[in-house]
Amino acid sequence: MKPIQAEYIWLGGYSPQELRSKTKIVELKRSTLDPKDFPEWGFDGSSTGQAEGHKSDCKLKPVFVVPDPLRGEPNCLIFCEVLNPDGTSHPTNKRVLLKKAQEKYQKSESWAGIEQEYTLYKGSEPLGFAAQKPSKPRPQGPYYCGVGTELIFGRPLIEAHTRACLDSGLKIAGTNAEVMPGQWEFQIGPLDPLRCADELWLARWILKRLGEEYGLTVSFAPKPVVKGDWNGAGGHTNFSTDEMREKGGIKAVLGACRKLEKFHKNHIAVYGKGNEERLTGKHETCGINHFRWGLSDRGASIRIPMATINAGCGYLEDRRPAANMDPYEVLIALLETICGSGFQSI
Repeated sequence: MKPIQAEYIWLGGYSPQELRSKTKIVELKRSTLDPKDFPEWGFDGSSTGQAEGHKSDCKLKPVFVVPDPLRGEPNCLIFCEVLNPDGTSHPTNKRVLLKKAQEKYQKSESWAGIEQEYTLYKGSEPLGFAAQKPSKPRPQGPYYCGVGTELIFGRPLIEAHTRACLDSGLKIAGTNAEVMPGQWEFQIGPLDPLRCADELWLARWILKRLGEEYGLTVSFAPKPVVKGDWNGAGGHTNFSTDEMREKGGIKAVLGACRKLEKFHKNHIAVYGKGNEERLTGKHETCGINHFRWGLSDRGASIRIPMATINAGCGYLEDRRPAANMDPYEVLIALLETICGSGFQSI
């Protein structure tokens, strides 16, 4: 086979963790999406906050491969774990911890789905704000799932992102415009927790990479516009176990809510940087220092969806995670609390 472009993607060492990538020209003997067929690689950890300059090498271990929807096949995207030079897991590598938690509670057959909200920027303002000047943007309300150039901004990028996720084989479940101009959402899942987190990170990378081509910046800030009557951006996380999905599983759903209440502070500690600006008790949130669950209640910490109520079984939605949360940490917390005896901050 002729050489291909393999984009090695990993998470850097800043908070919140950021995406990094670089291209390796790889000669493969066969067409493959098996990460074991791709070589490990290295990078300068002193430039990503993951090492010191006098000992800067870090290792990249391929763990998840998909076709590259931007360059086209046989090129590929390779998601990697970060390792120390001796092959041990780097402290910033939370993926390996989620993998262990999932194996620990594999009998629960947990599923996860994540609703990723984000905001598009053109310059220093959310996309669409400048288009409505000299008057300020009209109050939020008509933008959510809206249509028309007076309300919707950035749809070409969103359509391109959806197609790219589908072409790469990611389980994108849907998209919609959100309540603020330039604010959107896509959903990944349901999948097992590890696969869901891997796919979310790759979907984020694809979105930011496409943003380069459309001249737009993608922000996962939990409160992109602090002043004014605007919603924040979340990473609502849907979660279920086999017991919750079985007939009569609503009892297990309510039991999970009671366990989550006991460890609320521990969860908040890993649910995203700057989340206190978003979880104010307004704009479809519960206050950061309070915990409650409710039926179809988008102002609750945990929402029990209409479908779960009607069927008497299903899943719960954790509305606390911020848009910039690390899905590995969030899903570790949910697994340890709902399937185990509780979660201690990593």
